[in-house]
Amino acid sequence: MLKLHEKSRDDTVALMADIGRRARAAARPLAIATTAAKNAALAAMAETILRRERDILDANAIDVSNGEESGLSASFMDRLKLNPARIRAMAEGIREIAALRDPVGDVIAEWDRPNGLHIERVRTPLGVVGVIYESRPNVTADAGALCLKAGNPVILRGGSDSLNSSAAIHACLVEGLKAAGLPEDAIQLVPTTDRAAVGEMLKGLGGALDVIIPRGGKSLVGRVQNEARVPVFAHLEGICHLYIDRSARLDMAVEIAVNAKMRRTGVCGAAETLLVDRAVASTHLVPILDALRAAGCEIHADAEVLKVFFDAKPATDADWVTEYLDAIIAVKLVDGIDGAIEHIENFSSHHTEAIVAEDAQVVERFFNEIDSAILLHNASTQFADGGEFGMGAEIGIATGKMHARGPVGVEQLTSFKYRVRGSGQVRP
Repeated sequence: MLKLHEKSRDDTVALMADIGRRARAAARPLAIATTAAKNAALAAMAETILRRERDILDANAIDVSNGEESGLSASFMDRLKLNPARIRAMAEGIREIAALRDPVGDVIAEWDRPNGLHIERVRTPLGVVGVIYESRPNVTADAGALCLKAGNPVILRGGSDSLNSSAAIHACLVEGLKAAGLPEDAIQLVPTTDRAAVGEMLKGLGGALDVIIPRGGKSLVGRVQNEARVPVFAHLEGICHLYIDRSARLDMAVEIAVNAKMRRTGVCGAAETLLVDRAVASTHLVPILDALRAAGCEIHADAEVLKVFFDAKPATDADWVTEYLDAIIAVKLVDGIDGAIEHIENFSSHHTEAIVAEDAQVVERFFNEIDSAILLHNASTQFADGGEFGMGAEIGIATGKMHARGPVGVEQLTSFKYRVRGSGQVRP
């Protein structure tokens, strides 16, 4: 189990500098580690997590009790709580990562030049990754496993609300590294709740960190994006839209709307705004809202919707830019695909948007004209997840346009280098 470090700020600065040095020292041996060694470590991690289920649940019970006492929100508590099913899913996620193709060394592209040079673009590890996250103890396993598969050492800084759970999971990851003969410092968990540790990571740990990935609420992500001196993969918030077109099948629209909002309200892929084509307001709107209401969802509706659906609250301007992370959805009627595209472009956080439609031309316009990281057709926004994309797991979802966009999985945790092979060429 992790030994907590709770001393002065100067001690925290020294602690973080040491963590950074050890991570950097682990970078080269990890970058050249064989696929077999990495997969052996991942297999041992998954097995250890299952074997130590009771230890992890006991540690999580402490965090849950502390969270209840401190008044954490329902969405935070949902992210924090572990149970046997979630622990099994954690282990299975690690095994799925092990089964993925090792990206390190993959030749992305190759070509020959007229002078005879043969050029290859080859995947390489990014380097040392810092992950700063809140509440979700499963991020410890996901991030550790993904970074390992991509050949990157990782420094994990979980929130104080999940520290006991994260420490129990981290101990399993270290056992896996030891079993495979890989550097134990390849996956480190920051052993302090001192906020100064985050500040040191944002400064880059004296050049040790190559990229930072925040996973948490808007205030955390905003701070990281504003203060980090190293590149950041992140999304600030997930204001996700679901558009019901006039060509949508009603039964499908109802099922997808309920799932997109209510399956898990606290995830970043949960739908926050429902847009309905005005042309089907008389046939589709009320059945969809009735189903959402029956599932326990609170409806915030624009003036037109309120005229036909009375069990709702009037929507305000704030509703269109709010990530509820709760059983609340904003609803608006729009003029077909044109109105939907206009609303989404004005209010989206460019995370995930979905359309329910049978009209192929409308779908193509939705895909071509909306610039968000993930777009779905006739499917729930809750599929915005690296595991559902076949990535095994994800560290997070990035909405920026540099390097990584969408789920950040194994391939997104690599960079590349060029290998140029010649036969004695010199440049004239």
